[in-house]
Amino acid sequence: MTATTEPAVLIMAKPPRPGTVKTRLHPLLGPQRCAHLQAELIDHALATARSTGHRTYLAYAPDDHPIAHAISPPLPAGTRTLCQRGTDLGERLTAAVTDAFADGAGPLLVIGTDAPTLTRDHLIDALSTLESRDAVLGPALDGGYYLIGLGAPHTELFALDPAWWSTDKVLTATLELAGEAGLSTGLLAPLRDLDTPEDAAEFLADPALPSRIAAVLASPPSQEDV
Repeated sequence: MTATTEPAVLIMAKPPRPGTVKTRLHPLLGPQRCAHLQAELIDHALATARSTGHRTYLAYAPDDHPIAHAISPPLPAGTRTLCQRGTDLGERLTAAVTDAFADGAGPLLVIGTDAPTLTRDHLIDALSTLESRDAVLGPALDGGYYLIGLGAPHTELFALDPAWWSTDKVLTATLELAGEAGLSTGLLAPLRDLDTPEDAAEFLADPALPSRIAAVLASPPSQEDV
């Protein structure tokens, strides 16, 4: 008897604690506002994932407190939480993807919180691509990817050299791993990640940027941000 599976979206996120998130934006926003930005990015990712009508997982990095108590408003009802495990991003992705598939997810879309112009249409396109491909990736303009979708737990795609994560080699290296494993892949439209002050400037000129995220980027610094 074949176990029942259900399409799902898995969000990888860091809790929005000042000083630990969006550190490259500290010169522009300060630690407190970066934490506020991270909370808004998590909320956007959750809303986008849930707009598909499919199961949503939130995998949070280990922290002093569960992520459900670190963001506002509280997690939407029905969101399943996972604790990330591993010493680098590849290991954490492997563990979270394995956990989600073991829980009955499949196909599975994995996203982060760095692409604020990600929409439901991108997720639907990714699921459609997985009807004929083993994997799908959403290229980020910085050489990484904002989404990876898997029809089965092909965790070999996360076996990158740990030093390569967060570099411009990630997408190319992942596609090479897929080729070596004999997996067919598809690509979505590229999107920009929000990591640097230069990214922030580009996003503030983009009408597709959600208004709540734009408000954080555009608001003047307060005393606590200095």
